[in-house]
Amino acid sequence: QVQLVESGGGLVQPGGSLRLSCAASGFIFSSYGMRWYRQAPGKEREWVAGITSTGSFRNYANSVKDRFTISRDNAKNTVYLQMNRLKVEDTAVYYCNAYRTADDTYWGQGTQVTVSS
Repeated sequence: QVQLVESGGGLVQPGGSLRLSCAASGFIFSSYGMRWYRQAPGKEREWVAGITSTGSFRNYANSVKDRFTISRDNAKNTVYLQMNRLKVEDTAVYYCNAYRTADDTYWGQGTQVTVSS
């Protein structure tokens, strides 16, 4: 059974940091690119960051570049999103996504991140 379980969300003040984790099971994690998406209330889900299966290449949405870092540990079947200098507009439900092809992709259930003073 495929599972992606996000954790690490919560309430943080503007300027603070959080690290999200996504633990994968039920598929060959090291064969999949991994992505983080987010969805704010009333908005469409948007891509945040991606990392290749080996971790050799990473890319980011302009809105989070230089503040967020995606990483992965294939030995632990886990992908991370380190979020620094958080802004109110980063408030959203964050989802991890495992992707190999359009027909071979999995989603987690999401974790809430709230940035508020």
